[in-house]
Amino acid sequence: MLEVTDGKEVVKKKYKELIFFAKELGYETILDVAPNIFEELEISYDDMRFFHELGADGIRLDLGFDGNKEAMLTYNPFGVAIELNMSNDVAYLDNILTYEANTPFLYGCHNFYPQEGTALPYDFFVKCSERFKNYGIRTAAFITSQAGNIGPWDINDGLPTLEMHRHLPVETATKHLFATKLIDDVIIGNAYASEAELKAMGEVDRYQTAFTVEFVPDFNEVEKQIVLTEQHYRRGDITDQMVRSTFVRKKYGLETNPPHDNSIEFQPGDIVIGNDTFGKYKNELQVVLQPHKDSRKNKVGQIIEEEKILLPFIHPWSKFKFTEK
Repeated sequence: MLEVTDGKEVVKKKYKELIFFAKELGYETILDVAPNIFEELEISYDDMRFFHELGADGIRLDLGFDGNKEAMLTYNPFGVAIELNMSNDVAYLDNILTYEANTPFLYGCHNFYPQEGTALPYDFFVKCSERFKNYGIRTAAFITSQAGNIGPWDINDGLPTLEMHRHLPVETATKHLFATKLIDDVIIGNAYASEAELKAMGEVDRYQTAFTVEFVPDFNEVEKQIVLTEQHYRRGDITDQMVRSTFVRKKYGLETNPPHDNSIEFQPGDIVIGNDTFGKYKNELQVVLQPHKDSRKNKVGQIIEEEKILLPFIHPWSKFKFTEK
């Protein structure tokens, strides 16, 4: 967020140092520029030279124009990208694209929401995001550090895009955004994230869901190997009751698997594996979606509570993995 507290040259020197230091660390910088900043710095929307000299990769437009102007800005000779606000379900982007915008230099990014209870509901987020993703526009959204307590405003209840993410661990919120296949870049909105958070977020697989698992005490080594070492995928002819990973039963068909933890009612998010009484289905892995009982299956663990929001994204043929908590 570009702020002007001193003269133009002081601002230029300050942000240039910050941005080029960030570049050395591999960061891309998009400046959030309020309309009044252009007046204070005596610069024009028609000339991106100032931002190019700062080293900025793009600017976020707080103010909408007529569509033609935004499209023209994407052809600026400095290659400064133009970022649009994604958090409105209106045809703003469609209008810009009718003027033949240079789409590789047109980005979309959602807002963040510092006040508890004010961030986007999930269904609305999807509608807004699809407007951009359907055109292949690069997209971004915010999550919030649970360790950070610094934001741009005096109210800081976290800085997520989605209200459902406000109190989630960063890695869970990141997994969720990537699972939607609507968001390309995930940004921590508040400062400062802990080293542990950055590490956990950096280890997220953006291309497939990796569920975190808590094992039951009596699971065996064969079950652990099936859960943790195999590349799972959901069978294509799906059922509502469970996600089936069926190929493992062939690979582990000769391995014994005595019954245990098999008399309870299985709950959504439970991971079960066919035991020795299940015939040809022995050692098939399933993730429970609907409560049911079946003594031919062993409960070997469960997906941690906060990651159950990822279950709806396991579609026919979806690939997924597990990691131990």
